[in-house]
Amino acid sequence: MRAFAGTSQLLRLILKRDRGRLLSWILALAGIPIVTANAFIELYATETARSELIATFGSNPAYSALLGPIYGSTIGALTVWRIGVIGSVLIGLMAVLLVIRNTRDEEESGRRELLGATVVGRHAPLTAALVVVMAAGLNIGLLITVGLAALGLEFGGALGYGAGVGTTSAVFAAVGGIAAQLTNGGGAARGVGVGALGLAFILRAAGDAMEIEALGWLSPIGWFTRLRPFSGERWWVLGLSTAVAAGLGAIAYRLASRRDLGAGVLPVRAGPANAAPGLRGPVALAWRLQRSSLLGWSVGIGLLAALYGTVADDVGEIFGGNPQLAEVLAALGGTDRLTDTFFSFTGGVLALVAGAYSIRTALRLRAEEEGLRAEAVLATSTTRGRWMASHLLFAFLGAAVMMVLAGLVMGATYGAAIDDVAGQMARVLGISIIQLPAIWVLTAATAALYGLAPRATVVAWALLLGFLVLGQLGQILRFPQWLLNLSPFSHVATSTASEISAVPIAVLLGVVIFLTGLSFSAFRRRDLTAA
Repeated sequence: MRAFAGTSQLLRLILKRDRGRLLSWILALAGIPIVTANAFIELYATETARSELIATFGSNPAYSALLGPIYGSTIGALTVWRIGVIGSVLIGLMAVLLVIRNTRDEEESGRRELLGATVVGRHAPLTAALVVVMAAGLNIGLLITVGLAALGLEFGGALGYGAGVGTTSAVFAAVGGIAAQLTNGGGAARGVGVGALGLAFILRAAGDAMEIEALGWLSPIGWFTRLRPFSGERWWVLGLSTAVAAGLGAIAYRLASRRDLGAGVLPVRAGPANAAPGLRGPVALAWRLQRSSLLGWSVGIGLLAALYGTVADDVGEIFGGNPQLAEVLAALGGTDRLTDTFFSFTGGVLALVAGAYSIRTALRLRAEEEGLRAEAVLATSTTRGRWMASHLLFAFLGAAVMMVLAGLVMGATYGAAIDDVAGQMARVLGISIIQLPAIWVLTAATAALYGLAPRATVVAWALLLGFLVLGQLGQILRFPQWLLNLSPFSHVATSTASEISAVPIAVLLGVVIFLTGLSFSAFRRRDLTAA
């Protein structure tokens, strides 16, 4: 048991340091399904209203890819359909990020080595991180169970929802533990963990859209929907999630035993003795640091865009059995208008993914500064402005590359289905790139936070989460319009790129310019590694 010595002390340390972060995650992730269920109670109080909703969206592959299948007509079943997949992704993200923060990041900073000089066993840090994150997941599940039951929903379904949340967090906590052992840097570990989460989402989406059950069963997110809370719960699925979480956790411990402190299981490729001539400037250095991340995120967003484009042709089936809605659609411009709306919605989802990449890329500035690597670069003739601009360049342009790629891929796959590849690529590309000003507002806000208060850069992720909630749930939860307008994405959410006014675009670009200029000004005036 010496390998686990000091675990309780590390537990207290994590809880003390991350108490605010943990509380925010728990309240947000527990509150979203409860508030959603309460909104459904008001909006769909009758069986007739719920049946119409299911008839409209329930059997359509496009919406199954986005939100998952609908397994029942109760308020609880609709809540699981509307927020279950999104909540599972967010819970998985919480688990991966928190485990890596308290394991690999601690080693990279050198604090783990200091702790290792005391009475702290080899497996104590990993154990403490897993216990904290799994306990957070269980608390989220408990709050959801109590909240849904308090609204009058079936207790068995509420318990199934909460238990599914707990086991999902356990699976991805173990994934984060493995990622922390594989690499020798926190950024690379997060890339592996978030990549695994993205793969799980894509497998689930493809399985639900194409009705290939085998793909859905390969994804922990798919397991949550197939648990079927409020729709005849399959309790044995919890055993599957628990067993996989235990197995992945055992792998993480095994990998931790086979590596040196500070190193990863995957070897670091030795570089050349002398740098290439093209690596003389800060832009070339930033490209060297960011290229793998850009490639990985681009592949992921390309696969997701291909899936959305493939199922877009099925959107018209929504109106197949509803003559009244078909007449309204014809008056509005036919099925092209409907697919434009669908691509606008999916473009918003992909824009949030690109926004996450953009935030992560901009925050590389903070990682370089904390690791004291920025100081070495700035000791040369490179100015602070050039160094900062080199990283922000890829944050802005990388998001643009992703949205262009998403538009081209969605347009090509949809065009192939209707024999109009060139025309649809141009049309969908316009819908996709119109999201860029909103993404750049997130990028500029992250840069401003880094320049003004580096320790507050976590607020950038809170902004992304807030915009996600406003975009995905704002209308359902009947948020006031002024609150919806706080999200930059609400000002570019339009059916066609040609309809959007130049005024909101100009305002958003003005905000981007102001915040970016503020970030440079603030960074020039503060000390390195300052709070």
